[in-house]
Amino acid sequence: MKNILVLCTGNSCRSQIAEGYLRHYAGNRATVYSAGVETHGVNPKAIAIMAEDGIDISMHTSNNVDEYTDIPFDYVITVCDNAKERCPYIPTTAERFHQNFPDPAKATGTEEEVMQSFRSTRDMIKVYSEQFVNEHLNINERQ
Repeated sequence: MKNILVLCTGNSCRSQIAEGYLRHYAGNRATVYSAGVETHGVNPKAIAIMAEDGIDISMHTSNNVDEYTDIPFDYVITVCDNAKERCPYIPTTAERFHQNFPDPAKATGTEEEVMQSFRSTRDMIKVYSEQFVNEHLNINERQ
């Protein structure tokens, strides 16, 4: 069982979406956590757009990265440039990955335009999460 940590600035949107998809695709092959360098609460729009795709993140909590210092992570994924730059040192031998996704919480426009921004980011994270699991957690299945 692998431990995966997904980091973002506020642990409200992108990292929550990634946690949901990584859990979905990894199944029992990984324990997935998400955290932020700050905590902003889980964004209700992130919950809504994930529900549209059949993934329930309504029980997720917004956590600070400092809460997980004792967990031996195998992988740490930053999903925004700010978190990559601001992330405190985590004493781990984890492999680190970075993919900057647009922040849908900063979207402006009509309600539908904002929701479309959330869906667009969700779809990018979904593809990344599935590829990540296929490349890093399905190794034994390919051998």
